[in-house]
Amino acid sequence: MRRITVLSGGMGGAKFIGGLLHGIGSGLLPGVARDAQVDVIANTADDIWVHGLKVCPDLDTVMYTLGDGIDPERGWGRREETWSVKSELQEYGVEPTWFGLGDRDVATHLVRTQMLDAGYPLSQVTEALCRRWLTPVHGDRVRLLPMSDDRIETHVAVADGESPSGRRVVHFQEYWVKMRAQVPAEAVVVVGLDDSSPGPGVVDAITDADLVIIPPSNPVVSVGTILGVPRLREAVTSTTAPVVGVSPIIGGHHVRGMAEQMLTSIGVEVSAAGVGLHYGARSNGGVLDGWLVDSADAEALGRLTDAGLLAAAVPLLMSDHAATAAMAAAAIELVAGTGS
Repeated sequence: MRRITVLSGGMGGAKFIGGLLHGIGSGLLPGVARDAQVDVIANTADDIWVHGLKVCPDLDTVMYTLGDGIDPERGWGRREETWSVKSELQEYGVEPTWFGLGDRDVATHLVRTQMLDAGYPLSQVTEALCRRWLTPVHGDRVRLLPMSDDRIETHVAVADGESPSGRRVVHFQEYWVKMRAQVPAEAVVVVGLDDSSPGPGVVDAITDADLVIIPPSNPVVSVGTILGVPRLREAVTSTTAPVVGVSPIIGGHHVRGMAEQMLTSIGVEVSAAGVGLHYGARSNGGVLDGWLVDSADAEALGRLTDAGLLAAAVPLLMSDHAATAAMAAAAIELVAGTGS
């Protein structure tokens, strides 16, 4: 295998990709060349405009993580960050006060916004930003591809007794950052998704891959939005490469984030089996050939195999690069020799 494509959200996807690259470079992945290229198709539906700046949380989390600039404790934003700009904006009473941009992080958003204002599409802007972050560390082995150059934004409907409809819709970032996902999500609405087009190189990254991986990213607001871009689900179902996924649910709970809330909002069982069945087997109209679950969820294997999926149970906690590389190796072993 010389070309691996990953459909990624933010923190979970970024951490998995870091371990995947460690496994490739160390020769730990069966059947994978040590100079294999990794294409990362990143979710852009979490994007938001803040204080006149275009912020792309998932793109930046992957970029900072792979470029060794991420804050390791928060799992997002820059390391050694300061917050003077945020404090000054709060003194002025400028909203939104709940979404903070760090002083170092804001430079990325300024460059991105200036380039977008100059007419460059998001894909070219991302390529330019990655020359600072990815090229010095990984050379040409990693490409970070926005799922689309079009504006796509995820919104979440929550209950509101003061609204005539009984609910109101907030931007995904408000639901996650301000509300901390503590209010039940009644529906997820992705504005602009149906009218969007895949970003440059995205379809080819899937159809020309030797392996496609769905990492433990949010199945609804990360991977779900990527697959919702017109032509991308069809690219995954038709690629000749094996397609394997890794469960974001361990023992009935997400490790980090809000997968539980989002799955509940669309009526999907919050379990390793539930997510695997939600994606479905390619042999039955889904997108997967294989699905990896945690050892704690081994009892789910029968349901998964009955649904046409190859399935295995291994430890899935991404405690370090070595543990994550072992997960990637198990995923590859699971689907070796499959594909359409």
